[in-house]
Formats: sequence, structure tokens, C-alpha cells
Amino acid sequence: MSFIVVLIIILGVAIGFLSWFIVRMVAVPRQSRAIAGLLKQGKSSSAARAAKSLLSRDPHNAVAHWFLGQAYLSDGKPELALMEFKAVNQIGQFDADLPEIEFRTRIATLFERFNQTEEALKEHILLTKLEPGKASHFLDAGRLFESRGRTDVAVKYLRKAIEMDERLHLAHHTLGAILYRTKHPMEAKAEFEAALKWNPDDYEAFYFLGKILKEMSDFTAALLVFEKASRSPELKLKCLVERGGCYMSQGAIDKAIPELERAVKMIAKDEAAPEALYARYFLAMCYEKTRNLDKAIEQWERIYGKKPGFRDVAEKLTQYQEYRTDDHMKDFLTCGKEEFLELCKTMVQEGMSLSIRDTAEISNGVDIIAVEGESEKWMGAKKLPRLIRFLRVSDNLDDAAVRSLIDQMKKLGVVRGCITTSSGFSRTALEFAENRSVELLSKDKLQELLSKTTIPSTRRK
Repeated sequence: MSFIVVLIIILGVAIGFLSWFIVRMVAVPRQSRAIAGLLKQGKSSSAARAAKSLLSRDPHNAVAHWFLGQAYLSDGKPELALMEFKAVNQIGQFDADLPEIEFRTRIATLFERFNQTEEALKEHILLTKLEPGKASHFLDAGRLFESRGRTDVAVKYLRKAIEMDERLHLAHHTLGAILYRTKHPMEAKAEFEAALKWNPDDYEAFYFLGKILKEMSDFTAALLVFEKASRSPELKLKCLVERGGCYMSQGAIDKAIPELERAVKMIAKDEAAPEALYARYFLAMCYEKTRNLDKAIEQWERIYGKKPGFRDVAEKLTQYQEYRTDDHMKDFLTCGKEEFLELCKTMVQEGMSLSIRDTAEISNGVDIIAVEGESEKWMGAKKLPRLIRFLRVSDNLDDAAVRSLIDQMKKLGVVRGCITTSSGFSRTALEFAENRSVELLSKDKLQELLSKTTIPSTRRK
């Protein structure tokens, strides 16, 4: 009798479990389809409630987590969506209601959105295996390898993506950027050109292409490309600086100044940003070359206030310290060409006590041929001419400057020479001038000469 009772109990439990299982097999998919329908209708809040109801009965229901995550995305709650998708990843059960490729694509996007690059990369690598014929998966993996500093692996994935679909402009762009940074300019140029073929509005590709053309000294082409890149508000400041640099390299300072002045006017709050510092620095260089030293010093001081160690700004300010306190030096550095010639002639006559025989204008200065004065002391002596060169330059002169003077002395048949500069001389220049009939007068000696020279007050500003 007891055996029959036990058997009946066991059969009852078995039938109950089977009934529950059958109901679950029928009811749960029906509920899942209902939730999917709510999501399609845009009823994300209702879908979320239904998904939570399912999870309250079965916390390991991967489909319910999947639907809840989608509902959170629709409601603008990506952080909660990522938590649900992570739960799906842990369960790892995929079917028709939970397609693995779609799931991994979505979770990879969220990982990347929240800067979980390593996790995103794992998903994209897995997607390349699940869908080996889809180029975009290889592109995404390549992008993320590049962001992780694995450029060698990134290049392989990006080339694979391009091989599968050459129209992927982002693959060309990313590969071009890697090749540019790794010093492969010609290959990078080809990739940026390909990127622009498939997306003519890729302004950053124009910018990089301009940088490459500039480095190749193709300044005319670079100017045109930077002009196109400047249509992007984010790149406009950088493009103006680069265009100014192109004009400077061409020697067109008059064209460089307007570009760089426009760049300086665009500088917003972050004056310590590299493009802001370079805009001011290049503009100061242009002002210096055109003898507008007040404006040049103003730019150097602005740079020094933000970044004292930037390039040679501190040296420039030290170099031109006398400019503000020594009116004679200010005249020497800033006066026009005709006034400069007259000033140099006065220094030769009054400071050196020589008589002038001839003058010639040279780049950044003048040459003067002079002889000893006409006093009775020299009446009977043969007057040997000397070549005196005055230079207004900011950099120290090297031995090439001394060689240039000696070559000119030989052409003129002059045996003695002198270089007077507003800067100084390098060690090689001083060594080369030793035991040669060339005198080198640096800034300190120039100031002594100027102090002996009468400068009309009308020449001073």
C-alpha cells in the first residue's frame, strides 16, 4: 500500500514538473514575442516592465536581459543597457530572439562609448570570426588596435578591410594617419587621397594631405589643400597657421602675416594650446623679419606668459632687451632701408673715422667700402680699402657668413674686412676668422659704435 502511495506521489511530481515545463516552453516565448512587439512599437517603458517581470521569475533569462537592455537604450539610459548586456554575455545563450551578431555589435558600441576599449576590441575580433566576410568588423578592430598603440596589428586589419571593400573611406583615413605618424609619407598620401575619393568632405584628410605636401615643399598645392581643410571650424585655426608657414617657406612674408594675424584673432580661451603658441610664434618671426619689433615682442611676451620654455622665446626677449632702452639700437633694427644705409655710413665716418668710397645693399644689410680718413697724417700713405658689412639678423652668424665676406673681398680686390651684426657669432665663425684679415663685431661692439654716432632725432619714433 505504501509503495503505491509513493509511486502516485512521484508520478504527480513528474506530471507537475512536465506541465510547468510545457507551460514555460509555450508562455515564455509568447511573452518574449510580446516584449519584442512593444519595442517595435516604441513602447520602451512597457517593454522594460514586461522584461523585469520575466527576470523576477527567471534571473538567468538571457532574452529578457537583452530586451531590457534595448528598452534602456530607447529610454536614453546606456549605462543601464550595458549592465544588462553584460549579463547576457555572462549567460552566453543565443537563439532567434537573441541574435549573437547583433548583440555583439551593440555591446561593442557601448564598450567603446564608455572608454572600455579592451572589451570593445574583444567583441570586434569575435565579430570578424562570426562574420569573416564583413569589412566593417575588420575596420573597427583596426581602429581599436590603433587606439591601443598596436599600429602593426592595426595596419593588417585595416588593409584587410580595404581589400574587402575599397569604399570604406574611414579605413583609408585611419591607415593614412598611421602611415603618416610612422614616417611613410608617400603611402599615407595615397591613403588620404583614397579617403577623399570616397568622402570629399573628409576635412581632416585634407589637413593631413596638406601637411604631407608642405613637408615635400610643394607649397602651392599645400596652400590649396589647407584652404579646403579650413572649411572645418575645428581645423580652421590649424590651417591658418599651416598656410602662414607655407608662405613663410616661400619667402612671401607679406602674405604670411595676414594668415597668421587671422589665426591669432581666432585664439579663444586656451592660449597655451600648441596651435595658439605656434600662431603667435610664426607671426612674431614675420614681424621680426619686417622690422616691426614692437609687435614681435608683444607676441613673444604673450607666449612667454603661457609657456616660458617654448622654443627660443626667452632668448628672443633677452636678445631684444636693449631695444626698449637703447634708442640707437632701436633705430638700427627698425629703420627703413634708406635710413639704415645712412646710419651705417654715419657709423663708418664717425665711429670708425673712415672715408666712404662705395656702398651696396645686400640681404639683411649693407656693404660699405671705406678707406682711412683724408687727414694730413695719411696724405702720403697708400690708402688700403676695407669692406665693412653691416647685418640686421636675429640668429648668430656662423662660418658661412665669414666665408661669404671673404669671397666678396676677393672679387673686389680688398684685403681687409669687417662684419658688424646686431646678434653674435658662433664658435665656428670665430675660429674661422682667426688668422684672417676679418674683424668680427657683435652686438656689444655695435652698441659702442652707435654710441659714437650722431643720430638725428627725426629718425626716432
